[in-house]
Amino acid sequence: PEQAARMKKLQEQEKRQKVEFRKRMEQEVSQFIQASGEPRRRFQPMNKIERSILHDVAEVAGLTSFSFGDDEDSRYVMVFKKEFAPSDEELEAYRRGEEWDPARAEERRRLRELAAQQEEAELESGPTPPGPPNDYKDKYRHLIGSEAAKAAARTMEANKAYGCVPVANKRDTRSIEEAMNEIRAKKRLRQAEDE
Repeated sequence: PEQAARMKKLQEQEKRQKVEFRKRMEQEVSQFIQASGEPRRRFQPMNKIERSILHDVAEVAGLTSFSFGDDEDSRYVMVFKKEFAPSDEELEAYRRGEEWDPARAEERRRLRELAAQQEEAELESGPTPPGPPNDYKDKYRHLIGSEAAKAAARTMEANKAYGCVPVANKRDTRSIEEAMNEIRAKKRLRQAEDE
């Protein structure tokens, strides 16, 4: 009984701490919402339960939140205002443990575009890759002939109703209703004969 009472007391204390922590987080989040020049806020590292409480508070307040950090001791939560929701690049930077610098990201993006344009230009103006030293068709002419393939290519024609069965190829041209009526009539006939 003494142990049970102690456990109950501990649980109540834990519950009280969670409620207090939630209140504190709600205050911090509402301060963050009112701070006009602050698009995001990084919170101190906290344990899993505290992080889940903070995520919940953020969600209720209509904010976006993410956890970052590799090990359990250093994981922290970042809260973003909806209009400043992070891009994938920004999230990746935080996941790598880097600070996000929009100017640097823009520079990186511009450099990537530039590199892609240069690569494209090189491909367009570059020399065509050299072909095989001898034409393989000459090598196999005795097998394929010179006219056979061209003639075959000319005679091949695409099926106009590819994937659909043309009406002309269908054996049964009745509608479903007609077919069902015929089946019912045969059934009635059979029943009449059996009686």
